[in-house]
Amino acid sequence: MSVKLLVADDEEVIRRGVAKYIRLHTDRFDKIYEAENGQEAVDLLLKYQPDILLLDVQMPLKNGLDVMKEAERAGLHPIVVILSGYDEFKYAQQALRFGAKEYLLKPARAADILKCLNRLVDDSMGLEEPCVMEEENGTNQLVKRAKEYIAEHYMENITLSDTAEILGITGGYLSTLFQKSLQCGFIDYLNRVRIERACCYLEQNYFKTYEIAYKVGFRDEKYFSKVFKKVMGMSPKEYRMSVD
Repeated sequence: MSVKLLVADDEEVIRRGVAKYIRLHTDRFDKIYEAENGQEAVDLLLKYQPDILLLDVQMPLKNGLDVMKEAERAGLHPIVVILSGYDEFKYAQQALRFGAKEYLLKPARAADILKCLNRLVDDSMGLEEPCVMEEENGTNQLVKRAKEYIAEHYMENITLSDTAEILGITGGYLSTLFQKSLQCGFIDYLNRVRIERACCYLEQNYFKTYEIAYKVGFRDEKYFSKVFKKVMGMSPKEYRMSVD
């Protein structure tokens, strides 16, 4: 089956990096088009009618939601994956209501983006994925909600008690749930999420280490480096050099 993909993002490094990664790691997309703004995305959409769209939320001329509306007006129904920064989450939720299939938080790893696209293509073709135990199977719903909250707010100064209050439970109970369901503490899980996001920034090689530390929720560069080494087994500098 011929599958066409459109990648629309006004950040050239992200757009070209994702497109290049996909071309190198899979041959299932016969054509990959790139758009640097919303209007160009609409033009390519109408001209080539791609099967799947990877859309940035905020773009010049037209935003991601505008592109989705234009597709609807043209009678086109591509699979849509939204890329969004944490401060655009409400907008991303609106895109999901308009039919977007997935919402990926920036910075997202190219490998994770490709995995998401492949799964959606398989779903659309009626193919079954390999039988893999889903992460959330058997996981307490409160823990799932806590993980979602962390994914949206990891860059903020969130705490166990704050998160527990959001869920309407005590901090002690939430701590017990994390240990039972994830075999780690709340802070350990939060730090893993933060370090995972930091790795994405380090791979882009655009921000300095102290800037990345603040972007992912740390307020002290030395502590960030200490946690990074504990999680990754190497310093941020060593990690950056390993992916160059």
